[in-house]
Amino acid sequence: MKKILLSLSLFAALSVAAQEGGISTQMLQQIKTTGALKTPADKAMRNALNATAMRDLARTADNADARDTEFSHRVHSVGITNQESSGRCWLFSSLNVMRARIIQQYNMGGFQFSPAYSFFYDQLEKSNLFLQAVIDNAKKPMDDRQNEWLFKNVLSDGGTFAGAQDIITKYGLVPAEVMPESYNANNTSRMSEMLQLKLREFGLALRKDVAQGKSKKQLEAHKTEMLGTVYHILALCLGEPPTEFTWTLKDRSGKAISTETYTPRSFYDRFVGENLVTDYVLLMNDPTRPYHKAYTIDMDRHMYDGHNWTFLNLPIEDIKAAAIASIKDSTMMYFSCDVGKLYDSKTGVSSLKNFDYESILGTTFGMDKADRIRTFASGSTHAMTLMAVDLDANGKPKKWMVENSWGANSGFQGHIVMTDEWFDNYMFRLVVRKKYVPTETLRLLDTKPVQLPAWDPLFAPEQ
Repeated sequence: MKKILLSLSLFAALSVAAQEGGISTQMLQQIKTTGALKTPADKAMRNALNATAMRDLARTADNADARDTEFSHRVHSVGITNQESSGRCWLFSSLNVMRARIIQQYNMGGFQFSPAYSFFYDQLEKSNLFLQAVIDNAKKPMDDRQNEWLFKNVLSDGGTFAGAQDIITKYGLVPAEVMPESYNANNTSRMSEMLQLKLREFGLALRKDVAQGKSKKQLEAHKTEMLGTVYHILALCLGEPPTEFTWTLKDRSGKAISTETYTPRSFYDRFVGENLVTDYVLLMNDPTRPYHKAYTIDMDRHMYDGHNWTFLNLPIEDIKAAAIASIKDSTMMYFSCDVGKLYDSKTGVSSLKNFDYESILGTTFGMDKADRIRTFASGSTHAMTLMAVDLDANGKPKKWMVENSWGANSGFQGHIVMTDEWFDNYMFRLVVRKKYVPTETLRLLDTKPVQLPAWDPLFAPEQ
């Protein structure tokens, strides 16, 4: 009886608090007085917004940024890739970094690696990552924060360069024609939905195994059987990955240079021949955390035995310096940003001047980059390949350009042009070869990184 009375008292107290914090009749009148449409300009704007998209009305008519597409420094590349209706931008960007170098080295007219091949093993490895993590955490309750996160984030077609490093290093690469794209590679949602459903079912079964005291060997056998089912689904949807193939290297004119038989690993060794894990450093610009520190995110990896996304958080000017050095040396970079913010798809230009929402809505939008991150208003959403910069007479960047993976007809001839001011506000991640980064900065990699939980906002995979 006492518990019931206490509950009723608490309910009554909360009700009063809710009433005090709610919109009263008097407050509503004040709100109407402030916000009502009063002027002829208000009414004209209401009429315009009634039948027109806000984005079209906000587009700035005389934005010089939309007409400036010349660059002082640009890495040569041939052909634009297309990830279609999939979240594989992280993979396309990673492959395009290596692709550009091969095209230059062998004077090729065009070349693409097979995204389908790498994606097959990415999905298989992520499935194993989930299942093994379920086993590792099986003695914790289902509503434990870690288990809740696991079962919410079972499998994704998104990812990061760190995942590409591990997948490519372990499984190698093949040319696009050796394992072509399929409908389900280009349209991943249904396959992903079915795999997630099956993996959640498998996860519950493994938790039951642990509760019943099954041995480590028995758990491993059951997990392996489950992964056989995952492999079968992937093979049906994507095709089976080749283990050996014959391929002809051709130059720009189409003349055959050599015809050889490769395994995916020997092909990688021959045409890439670098250590993706040790030769590159991942840089981040996150003004909500201290700069000149290393950070890592738990479970932010694609393979159970892979490595978590670990990065150096640096001021934006330090990141720009590394990017400029790389471009001047004809080396593309993995780059990610909040791609949709103030991007004009008609021109392919990202500029803070593209749209004037403040004039249309009669208010200002004053949050800076740090505020947007803290309030989940902005974050890294898409990966592309940084390949050009336009420097002024003093060597300062005016604008940048990325090679995108949305097809040749998107943006500016398959690219996106970004003003330097936009770059400051919405750029997040850059992967660059270590030789373009100062030695004192690289020493941060020898320090113990700050460990962030899997549910940190920075975890969000790039799509």
